[in-house]
Amino acid sequence: VQLVESGGGLVQPGGSLRLSCAASGITITVVYMSWVRQAPGKELEWVSSINGADSTTYYAESVKGRFTISRDNAKNTVYLQMNVLKSEDTALYYCASSPPYTTRMSFRGLGTQVTVSS
Repeated sequence: VQLVESGGGLVQPGGSLRLSCAASGITITVVYMSWVRQAPGKELEWVSSINGADSTTYYAESVKGRFTISRDNAKNTVYLQMNVLKSEDTALYYCASSPPYTTRMSFRGLGTQVTVSS
């Protein structure tokens, strides 16, 4: 299994970014796929998940209404659209094969850095 994240970068508060997670060795339509982040000096935080079977989505309260998780089955890729970014969203974002509400990841990528700063 290989999960490769991309799309991170430096953005000003209020800005947007879209993260991508290209999956291989796993089919995203049969598993939960999630985004988990880790801010500097802090523990892992679950952010969002999407159910492979029915596309039900789940969000942490801290990002609800600002972030949107989605997928492209043909590309076997999961996305995280992040809008109205705040400084507290600064973190290393991991794509993972894992269920909602947990930071325990069966498989994860190397992460993509998101920095929100003026």
